[in-house]
Amino acid sequence: MNVIRFSDLCANGKAQGQRVFIRADLNVPQDDSGAITEDTRVRASVPCIQMALAAGAAVMVTSHLGRPTEGEFKPEDSLAPVAKRLGELLGRDVPLIANWVDGVTVAPGQVVLLENCRVNKGEKKNNEDLARKMAALCDIFVNDAFGTAHRAEGTTYGIAQFAPIACAGPLLAAEIDAIQKALAAPKRPLAAIVAGSKVSTKLTILKSLASNVDQLIVGGGIANTFMLAAGLKIGKSLAEPDLIDEAKAVIALMKARGAEVPIPTDVVTAKTFSVDAVATVKKATEVADDDLILDIGPETAARLATQLKSAGTIVWNGPVGVFEFAAFENGTKVIAQAIAESSAFSIAGGGDTLAAIAKYGIEKQVGYISTGGGAFLEILEGKTLPAFEILTKRAAG
Repeated sequence: MNVIRFSDLCANGKAQGQRVFIRADLNVPQDDSGAITEDTRVRASVPCIQMALAAGAAVMVTSHLGRPTEGEFKPEDSLAPVAKRLGELLGRDVPLIANWVDGVTVAPGQVVLLENCRVNKGEKKNNEDLARKMAALCDIFVNDAFGTAHRAEGTTYGIAQFAPIACAGPLLAAEIDAIQKALAAPKRPLAAIVAGSKVSTKLTILKSLASNVDQLIVGGGIANTFMLAAGLKIGKSLAEPDLIDEAKAVIALMKARGAEVPIPTDVVTAKTFSVDAVATVKKATEVADDDLILDIGPETAARLATQLKSAGTIVWNGPVGVFEFAAFENGTKVIAQAIAESSAFSIAGGGDTLAAIAKYGIEKQVGYISTGGGAFLEILEGKTLPAFEILTKRAAG
């Protein structure tokens, strides 16, 4: 994937004195008072901003926050808490500019934060007039927001069409490199872990991966549907019986390639879905009609861990059990530790996956942690993300 990289422009002195417009992903969680409860995305945006400032650029940064109504700004939609946190991280004042579409005054060596871009009319639908106005604000457009790369909006696509130069920031470039390493030219064997409550939401991902990976490990409600497809009983566990044929098709597709979808041989069950439910380890063939499967069993976890330790590349999306409950976390914990101990290049993405990585403290042992949920899933589906598409087009001239 050939894109212009902002780091190269800066290294070659091409950002000096230029107006640089950075689309960051500063969509952070907030409490009822508006205070930021988790600032990972703000911290992740800092290297690109610092790079632009060090290069002598006049820097404008914007992002969406929440789901505001276009054309109707409300105080709770404001990036004010983000401006404050960004100022603390950068060690300088970061002015917040409202109503910025028709013009922004910023000098080289300065940085301003442009108010919530999704308040602008036409942002979501990528209105051309809005895109051209925003493009006129800058000499260089930098997309550093992988979390929105799957959306063709004004600040993610339209501005990239019309800005004099459109390039990828360091965060977006790192995502591109990690994705290519994991999926375009993976070191074999390539193992993918796809877990979650529903097959239906990840069916296209499963089908796409089935034609490429050597091991397709399924977990959660998805694994239950695959257990049904393999002729096993799952009691009253979460599953989608109407998708058994789809699961069988994925199993057949893998088998035809000499690959496999490992079906659990043991599971951890409970009678109720609760934090204090009694956990019982059972063979997969012995699940009772009133059982809920809430995790893979220790035998299955150990077998999968052995496979992961010998993998060349690992793609991880989703915990394999209800890891939030101590009695049902073993499967996810064992998988996480196996990924941490594996010499494979690993890439992980998705909210629950990131929560598991944080819980087991393996951040430094995962090759690359993706910052995008929906964008990461669409990459796994084999889709070309709009942000990547337009940046590739612009790089090609």
